[in-house]
Amino acid sequence: MTRVGIGYDSHRLAPGRPLILGGVAIDSPVGLEGHSDADVLTHAVIDALLGAAALGDIGTHFPDTDERWRDADSIALLEQVASLLAERGHAVANVDVTVVLEQPKLAPHRAQMVDRIAAALGIGADRVSIKATTGEGIGFIGRGEGAAALATAALEPAH
Repeated sequence: MTRVGIGYDSHRLAPGRPLILGGVAIDSPVGLEGHSDADVLTHAVIDALLGAAALGDIGTHFPDTDERWRDADSIALLEQVASLLAERGHAVANVDVTVVLEQPKLAPHRAQMVDRIAAALGIGADRVSIKATTGEGIGFIGRGEGAAALATAALEPAH
């Protein structure tokens, strides 16, 4: 049986923070604020995967009330989720992510982000899709106050 999940995350942008998306540091005067590295792309993927497996959400496994996860590398968290899924007999079929952010442009970083997510999940880059769009000047994203990501993931039985 194929299982499908959806994940969503958003964070505020703040000066003095690194901008990490898909495990890639992107040159920017502002970064995402959060307990961990605030990588909205990776967090959305984690929630989509956990949702597909009916294993809760990122806050269940890595609560922001636990100091162990302060400034955590979200790719390392994704690797832990991939291990949990494998232990439960799930294999990742694919993930698809849309990041919503006004600035900077993500196209120059897309291939590297795909490679980081694919490697963390132990799947081919051809099973990871990352797209970017803007808020078209509307809402908190359009005003440059934050970023969001929406992900879908499909799991299949491990062979």
